[in-house]
This record gives sequence, structure tokens and C-alpha cells, in this order.
Amino acid sequence: METVGITVLALALAATALAVWWQRTRDGAVRSRPREEERMAADTAAFERLGVCPGDAELTVVQFSTAFCGPCRATKARLAQLQTTRPDLAVVQVDAESHLDEVRALDVRRTPTLFYLDRSGAVVGRSSGAPRPDELTALVDAHVGVAR
Repeated sequence: METVGITVLALALAATALAVWWQRTRDGAVRSRPREEERMAADTAAFERLGVCPGDAELTVVQFSTAFCGPCRATKARLAQLQTTRPDLAVVQVDAESHLDEVRALDVRRTPTLFYLDRSGAVVGRSSGAPRPDELTALVDAHVGVAR
């Protein structure tokens, strides 16, 4: 009976040690979370390296894509269509594979990823994956409206 208790205890300790090891390897080094101002400065620097000039339009959409991404092509076409009737909309296409430093800095994990920047350069929205056409149109119209 006593050996059963020792065996259970040994298994519990081994499982705990395994869980701690897994957690440490998964999480990596402990880092303090940057303050919001620091995060915004890092985002701004990454967009500047990409040549994004948000002051030129009421809304600038920065789309990170890859060459073989079908949803990326559909999103790009939808944005081009929206630009024809919304002159205050700017679109910047970024090849994610060619800009890995910016991909890491902006925490882009899948394509397409879109960032929506206002005239001041502040990120007012972000979407990962292909946005639904009606939602994309609504978001753009909320910031720039339709040309008359």
C-alpha cells in the first residue's frame, strides 16, 4: 500500500517537472510587456521602414501578403476596387517574405494581415486573414466615406 502512494507521488512530481520544463521552453525568457507608447513607437518605426506615409490619405491600409496566398489576391482586388470610389483611401502592399523584420516587429502571424492607419499614423484597426468584403467596405467607409 505504501509503495502505491510513493509511486503516485513520484509520477506527480515527474508530471509537474515536465509541465514546468514545457512551460519554460514554450514561453522563452521572461520579458516585461512594453508600455503602449513604446509599442506605438515600434509600430511607427516599422511602418516608416516600409515607406508608409499615412498623412497622405484619411485612411491608409497596409496589407501584408505572400506570393502564393489566394485570400491575399482577393483582398488586394477588393481594396483596389474600393480605391476607385474612395479617393481618400491609400493602400500599401507589403511582401511579407521580403520584410521579415517588419513582420516580426508588427507581430504578423498570417497573411493577409491588414493594418488600418489614420492620417496621424495611429493604428485604428487590424485584421488577420481575409476580411469579409462587406466588413472591409464598412470599415473603410467609416473612415473615408464614398466619393460623390
